[in-house]
Amino acid sequence: MKRKNELISGQIYHIFNRSIADFTIFNNQDEFSRIVQLIQYYQTANELKFSKFMELEAVGKFGFDNFLQKFSKDEKQLVQIIAYCIMPTHFHLILKQITENGISLYLRDFQNSYSHYFNTKHKRKGPLWESKFKNVLVKNDEYLFHLTRYLHLNPVTAFLVDRPEDWPFSSYKEYMSEGNQNEGICRWDGILDIKPLQYRTFVNDQIAYQRELGRIKKLLLE
Repeated sequence: MKRKNELISGQIYHIFNRSIADFTIFNNQDEFSRIVQLIQYYQTANELKFSKFMELEAVGKFGFDNFLQKFSKDEKQLVQIIAYCIMPTHFHLILKQITENGISLYLRDFQNSYSHYFNTKHKRKGPLWESKFKNVLVKNDEYLFHLTRYLHLNPVTAFLVDRPEDWPFSSYKEYMSEGNQNEGICRWDGILDIKPLQYRTFVNDQIAYQRELGRIKKLLLE
């Protein structure tokens, strides 16, 4: 019997977390790139820590892209990443849990890894994240489709950019690609039917509305 709040393998979840007190934890290209690498790397239950992997990569023992390709269909895969967006103070992920307790293990590993990296870099101590993580079950395909749009519009809603394609730290450009889906971070084959031109219209038609909702939410919280 599943315990209350235990995530179920085969189900899709919206996973999100933010920094303590909305502290900016992604400040520059290096820090954004680091978290994107971590959400890729820890999809599998490999025992090699990312920091050690980077040491080996630096001396030519591994190549990051080759490593990911090798383990992309590994039986030890914990989660399938369907969409993501990294913001300066928080992140959003849409994940399908592949193995039992996969999402919890995945979040534990990549959040701990980033905390260690950030604290070492900034000579800081203490926790970085507001909570373990939050999750919402995605109950149907229509909700999932709209949820991907919400994620991809986050940087636009926050007025960080004017167009979702101008934000390099989300999966939007993958959704716009006509090429091989296996070249990106996300996998949605058999889950979503993405036609790039139609999806672009679907997302852009919501920009003004989502910005207004964001403005109202901010006013209510002030």
